[in-house]
Amino acid sequence: MPHPTPINGFDWNAVDSVLLDMDGTLLDRHFDNFFFEEELPRRYALERRLPLDAAREYLFALYRSVERELDWTDLHYWTRRLGLDLVAMTKELEHMIGFLPGAEAFLRGVRARGKRIALVTNAHPAGVEIKVARTSLHRYVDRIVDAFEVGYLKMRPEYWPACQRLLGFDPARSLYIDDDESCLDSARAYGIGHIYHSAKSSTQRPPHPSTRFRSVENLAALLPD
Repeated sequence: MPHPTPINGFDWNAVDSVLLDMDGTLLDRHFDNFFFEEELPRRYALERRLPLDAAREYLFALYRSVERELDWTDLHYWTRRLGLDLVAMTKELEHMIGFLPGAEAFLRGVRARGKRIALVTNAHPAGVEIKVARTSLHRYVDRIVDAFEVGYLKMRPEYWPACQRLLGFDPARSLYIDDDESCLDSARAYGIGHIYHSAKSSTQRPPHPSTRFRSVENLAALLPD
């Protein structure tokens, strides 16, 4: 039997497990960009009676100070640190949460191929719960693993062996897609065999293809016509 032609350089016969990032890969990162770059600074400025630019500069410095640590995405940590209820804010703005174009078609196509699908996200469990309830994302995946269950964010080298113990995937026969190149770097170093970069993470911003990883703007492009 002839070997099927790979789709966009990708051969589905080489993969058993599909590991997918959530925000910026399956879900539109416009929600998160707006939440952390616009709305949270606005509300913090009002709470502390600060100019918006000053509030934004202060918060961005705080974000950078815990980057790569669990606190970076911990909604409870930021609630304590800022005195604002981020879980309540997420629920208030949940109407902005939605799939990226092509994401649901991709998930259905992968499911039809009988592949095991795991959602692997840096997001906090409270945020994951709200987003899953809003999108019914759980219908498409076999397992949802947030970084707090693993104990590390995905860009940390400690993440992948711990994640593998939880999911039991074969790195060489796994496909991993993410919009964060630092997470892809960590996965490649661990030996994940098939890696793609999500180049169109937000519907409100232009695509940013990677110079170091194969990029795709719409996940459905990885499926046959």
